[in-house]
Amino acid sequence: MTPILILAAGQSSRMRGADKLLQEIDGAPLLAHVVARAAATGHPVFTAMPGPQHPRYAAMRDLPTACYDIPDAVEGMSGTLRGAVRRLPPCDAFLLLLADQPEIETRDMEALFAARTSQPDNLIWRGATVDGKPGHPILFDASLRPEFTQLSGDCGAQAIVKAHKERTALVPLPGNRARLDLDTPEDWAAWRAATGRG
Repeated sequence: MTPILILAAGQSSRMRGADKLLQEIDGAPLLAHVVARAAATGHPVFTAMPGPQHPRYAAMRDLPTACYDIPDAVEGMSGTLRGAVRRLPPCDAFLLLLADQPEIETRDMEALFAARTSQPDNLIWRGATVDGKPGHPILFDASLRPEFTQLSGDCGAQAIVKAHKERTALVPLPGNRARLDLDTPEDWAAWRAATGRG
C-alpha cells in the first residue's frame, strides 16, 4: 500500500486573515479539489489537519479521506510531518502532497508512482518542472519514516531529501506546476488573472 498524505495543517499566516485552502476554484474550495484528485488515484488518502474544530473540516465533508488532527502543527511544517507520518498505517512508500498547489493533477501523482516502479533503486521520487527544478509532490520510501521523527523547525522534509540526494529521482511534471503554490492574496489574484479560474 502506498498512501497519499495531504499536508493541510498550516496556518495560512501570509493570507492576512483568509484561508488559502478554502479559496474557491470552480465553485469548490481548493482543499476539496486536492483531496478529490488524490483519491482518484485509487490510493488511500490521509489529510493532516490543524484541529477538530477547524473550518477546513466543512470542505472535507463526504470526501474519501481520513483526517489526522496534528497538535504539533503549531511548530510549523516539521511538526506536521512528525505527527502525520507517525500515524500513517504500515506501507511500502508514501506520497507527500501539499494542499496549496492548485495545478497538481491526478496524473502527476500517478507519474510519481510509476517512477518508483521504473526506478526502484531510489529512495525518493520528486516532482519537478520540465527544466529540472525540484518541487512537489514527493514520494518517499517507507524506510525513511524514522527520519521524520527527528524533524524540527519549519524546513519540512528538506533535510531528509538533502541527506539522500544521491538516491533521489526528479520526475518532470508539465509546466511549472511542481513549484506553483499560492500563499498570499497577491499569489491568488495573479493566478486567477492568468488562468481565468475563480
